[in-house]
Amino acid sequence: MRANAVATTLLLVWGLGGCDGAPKAVAANNAMQSPQSQPTVNEAIAFIEQAEAQLAALSNEQSRAEWIYSNFITDDTAALAADMAEKVTAAQVKFATEAARFIDVPLDPANQRKLNILRSALVLPAPLDPAKNKELANITAELNGIYGKGKYCLTDGNCLTLPELSTILARSDDPNEMLNVWQGWREISRPMRPLFAREVELANEGARDLGFSDLSELWRSQYDMEPAAFSQELDRLWGQVAPLYESLHCYVRGELNQQYGDDIVPPTGPIPAHLLGNMWAQQWGNIYDKVAPDNADPGYDVTQLLAAHQYDELQMVKQAESFFTSLGFEPLPDTFWTRSLFTQPKDRDVVCHASAWDLDNQDDLRIKMCIQKTGEEFVVIHHELGHNFYQRAYKHQPHLFKNSANDGFHEAIGDTVALSITPVYLQQIGLLEQIPDESKDIGLLLKQALDKVAFLPFGLMIDQWRWQVFSGKITPAQYNQAWWALREKYQGITSPVARSETDFDPGAKYHVPGNVPYTRYFLAHILQFQFHRSLCQLAGDTGPVHRCSIYGSKEAGDKLNALLEMGMSQPWQQALKQVTGSDTMDAGAVLEYFAPLKIWLAQQNKVANRQCGW
Repeated sequence: MRANAVATTLLLVWGLGGCDGAPKAVAANNAMQSPQSQPTVNEAIAFIEQAEAQLAALSNEQSRAEWIYSNFITDDTAALAADMAEKVTAAQVKFATEAARFIDVPLDPANQRKLNILRSALVLPAPLDPAKNKELANITAELNGIYGKGKYCLTDGNCLTLPELSTILARSDDPNEMLNVWQGWREISRPMRPLFAREVELANEGARDLGFSDLSELWRSQYDMEPAAFSQELDRLWGQVAPLYESLHCYVRGELNQQYGDDIVPPTGPIPAHLLGNMWAQQWGNIYDKVAPDNADPGYDVTQLLAAHQYDELQMVKQAESFFTSLGFEPLPDTFWTRSLFTQPKDRDVVCHASAWDLDNQDDLRIKMCIQKTGEEFVVIHHELGHNFYQRAYKHQPHLFKNSANDGFHEAIGDTVALSITPVYLQQIGLLEQIPDESKDIGLLLKQALDKVAFLPFGLMIDQWRWQVFSGKITPAQYNQAWWALREKYQGITSPVARSETDFDPGAKYHVPGNVPYTRYFLAHILQFQFHRSLCQLAGDTGPVHRCSIYGSKEAGDKLNALLEMGMSQPWQQALKQVTGSDTMDAGAVLEYFAPLKIWLAQQNKVANRQCGW
């Protein structure tokens, strides 16, 4: 996935703790839990300070256990990671349960916010029963291992990893070859099904122990809004961009129909998922050459430019770093370059999914990627470094505030910078000699839309499915059917072959077995355009927003850094206002960015007499 990766470390930043407190702390805890007296402000603050200190102390241990496991997948490292996860989850649940006792204590805003974080920031809350806690930790590790070690073996005995399979999907013109690869990867997720179902049972029990109706309510409570109001906010944002997506879908389906014919791609209805150049049909940039108009070629290809200028994996990362330093940020520490994973090892299994890590909550920043020397990966690297620079910016915050304003902000920052990877930027860094004129904008915007706009419904539907699973609306017997029903509803995508409830297609996407909430990516794809528009204004760029690059603007960098340094210390609405001047998320910036393309798509679909929708 080009820009949608976060390490487990980021998810656990609030929940890295232990239950091995000093005798005084235990005694204080017991006193605080006394039913004879109402808790006081001093007791509440003492509890928050104790919890925060323990979480900070065990954070490093947790991060390193996860790092080692992700980079050396063995039974031993899995066991160590599971043991640590069990310890962490027990502490998370312990603190969350105790935090509920102080919920009515009148606290200052900072401590009230910390208390709410302690209570609600769990991703997978384990039940209070230690045996069930251990069971949940083991299931979590097993699901990650199944995904991380996943390979599909062709008939000739050649076994391919996910990056290798994805390369075939990105480059092939043969529907049968693409179908084989698409089906093959989904074989790895079948064994996950009973494990996932049990994981949901245990996590829901843990959520109920914390006072939530189910895990869905807990996840949706983390956005400084009531859960129901947050769901309505997502519906509002999707309503803003849905017409643009429908126009893009209509155009792409028509072009693929012309290439493959009615038997492969019908002229109406949903698009078969294996033909869109991506293992999950979440981003369609890889089929740009198949759907671009004849006159849309901008005259360059970033992958080819990287090759022509002999960029290796390390140079790609160094160039991404230079973007941030051009805004006034300090360079990454030396340890980043010696401790990160940039290429896939030949001698061991690793989790190749791109991720950014902060192992000591200070300066031990790393990325973990199996970098491919492509333009797509060039953008991914900018995204991952966005996480790293965000992590370092808020390192001075108290431990419980060492995170982004909401999880969509963490995802958005790197992509905001990536929107500045324009022809102007490519010329500035010496990759491109001549900037195409505005007549080539449609091709560039179409390529962007195939990734950014095409992603929006996918970014929304993953958690729409999970939240209904957590609430019981979707039962285990309906997992796969409901998955594809939602994919058709939001994306207009269908499975190319019949699927059954023996399959578990959700598990073929990392974030499901990895238990990474996904709504953050939808929010990020809205916020990045809102940030980009505002930062371009600060940089003094008065041209079309889609041609703007903030590279080299210290004014934009200063404003951005002010947001990053806030961490999670304030509601996200205040952080948003820091850069945009507004406390409301607005997908209108997406529409402004793609306005020329929207007009062009409507013209193309009208001329071809296409029936849009599905």
